[in-house]
Amino acid sequence: MTRRRIAYRKKRQNRFGMFLTGVVVLMMVVVVSIRSNELQQKCAVYAAREAALEQQIEEEKARSEEIEEYRKYTQTKKYAEEVAKDKLGLVYEGEIIFKEED
Repeated sequence: MTRRRIAYRKKRQNRFGMFLTGVVVLMMVVVVSIRSNELQQKCAVYAAREAALEQQIEEEKARSEEIEEYRKYTQTKKYAEEVAKDKLGLVYEGEIIFKEED
């Protein structure tokens, strides 16, 4: 009889141990899945931010090219003539200017 009680206690303790192990494993799975979802959300936010920054880089490159083209244009004779005519009112010798009446 004592052997039966000892065997019953061991089975009972073994079941309880398995139950506790199962609970711990289940808790770990829940924690890992929650953290995984949080990381996926962060990853999506970072991907959107990266795409926005890439677009901003492309816009700045285009703007830089426009500025470079304008810089080259300002160094031409044509630009100097336009500025002289528009802002300074200078004309070539023999050129006739027509003005509108107000």
